[in-house]
Amino acid sequence: MTTETTAPALDLAGDYQLDPAHTRIGFTARHAMVTKVRGSFGEFRGSAHIDEDPSTSSAEIVIATNSLTTGQEQRDGHVQGDDFLAVNVYPEITFRSTAVERDGDVWRITGDLTIRDVTKPVTVDFEFTGLAKDPFGNVRAGFEGSTTINRKDWGITFNAALETGGVLVSEKVGLEFDISAIKQA
Repeated sequence: MTTETTAPALDLAGDYQLDPAHTRIGFTARHAMVTKVRGSFGEFRGSAHIDEDPSTSSAEIVIATNSLTTGQEQRDGHVQGDDFLAVNVYPEITFRSTAVERDGDVWRITGDLTIRDVTKPVTVDFEFTGLAKDPFGNVRAGFEGSTTINRKDWGITFNAALETGGVLVSEKVGLEFDISAIKQA
């Protein structure tokens, strides 16, 4: 005799907090026109309200700019300096949603991205990757998303011409989000 068990259905709707230990907020940029430099931010906080009606959902992320790391100390110092993020003047990058749409497992979140006190609209498509209860009783939702921005739109204009043509750092920067969020009681 076999016994079938089914996991209880979990409801995605609710309020969530990002889990920094299991979330990655990263970026990529071309260096010297030939390779990508990858980096991430180690300190951030975020929350989301997910509703059955996506249009009433919302999300917010606040990133500490001085937590940027690319794995190379000299480059980190340059990117944190005045040529790029100016972390001593602008300690945070923020994103606050202004609209949320859903198409199946894809959540399109549009919002205001503020870097160096310049705010511009950005849209990120997030793929819903799952909902699970962890061994500690937390309900976790997973999302992965990415988008590309032009850093000059936020006043980050530093560059150097290459002898062979092109520039040292691409204007386009890829933003990457691997989100694990914990549902709040």
